[in-house]
Amino acid sequence: MITKNKILEFVQKYTMVIALVLVTAFFAWRTGGKLLMPQNITNIISQNAYVFILATGMLCCILTGGNIDLSVGSVVCFVGTIGAVLMHKELNMWLAVIVMLAVGLAIGAWQAFWIAYVKVPPFITTLSGMMVFRGLSNVVLQGKTMAVTNEKFVQIFGGGSKCYVPDIFGGAEINILCLVVGIIACALYLFFTFRNRFMRKKVGLQVESMAMALVRAVVIVAVVMFFTLRLSQYKGLPMVLIWVILIILIYTYITSKTTVGRYLYAIGGNETATELSGINTKKIYFFAYANMGLLAGLAGILTIARLTSAQPTYGQSYEMDAIGSCFIGGASAYGGIGTVPGVIVGALLMGVINIGMSIMGVDANYQKVVKGLVLLAAVIFDVVSKKKNR
Repeated sequence: MITKNKILEFVQKYTMVIALVLVTAFFAWRTGGKLLMPQNITNIISQNAYVFILATGMLCCILTGGNIDLSVGSVVCFVGTIGAVLMHKELNMWLAVIVMLAVGLAIGAWQAFWIAYVKVPPFITTLSGMMVFRGLSNVVLQGKTMAVTNEKFVQIFGGGSKCYVPDIFGGAEINILCLVVGIIACALYLFFTFRNRFMRKKVGLQVESMAMALVRAVVIVAVVMFFTLRLSQYKGLPMVLIWVILIILIYTYITSKTTVGRYLYAIGGNETATELSGINTKKIYFFAYANMGLLAGLAGILTIARLTSAQPTYGQSYEMDAIGSCFIGGASAYGGIGTVPGVIVGALLMGVINIGMSIMGVDANYQKVVKGLVLLAAVIFDVVSKKKNR
């Protein structure tokens, strides 16, 4: 039986999901339904792919105690610059991609060393990185724009109008492959959700009521199928979505099912107790920031593929988008709390607000005001809820 307390618990647990639905409905109403047009749904994914990637990595940093990485926007720009130069010199595309990922990882490891082993505060270390790698991008490009002309690279990593997964079923007006993928994704979600519920119940662990589980499952399946249908009515699955889903699945597993993931939460919960229990916290810090560099490298690849060029100005404010998505998605400003799915919800909320206000013709400065207020509200909610729990 669904009681008032269970409803309140459900609302509290899925506050940001409910907020995303309400905000989407509001902008759909204010834009006369334009927000939910197939092309705009695709634009939300394509234009915010870098946010999904960076926010996933930023979550690992925030989990360690509310720490952040301010350098990711500059690293995205620098990695993209390196890639554009290498491909301009006709280096093999895949070698260029490997070099870009390696450069991102090396930068992350460089900063991670100072943070983890020398104990330089993350804010200072990454603030330095933000200036250093922005400056290096300008030095390499000499303030100019460099075009990315490798069509295969652009197609695989999500830029241009042809960068969609081909429909092997040959759909005419609707992309059948897109629908099939959506149905399979929903089926897998339902299978693992209720399998996990059964296993927890079998060993005597507490589970939510079947009624609430069914409500949640129905809502999620309905949302996934709605967006899948919309995508299928345009050009199908964008290539960039494949990369985003891959990262989401990998890091959802890492943060929830692996020892490293548990240690990230443990450090954020109580670093001193974690050290006393025999866990090498330096290695966990190193992992968090080296991993952030690797994902910034991937975001740099996706950025120059979408924009088909490299510029010294690329990546500006990317770090703010990633940090904002984490906190809006439920990550705690104190660390130790947050999930990858929650972060993705936060990124989607920011994306919907951006494109919704753009369609409405809202001035860009007012858009920043709204996003800033949304971020502040999310952090205030986190702080107030922590005080109540105490």
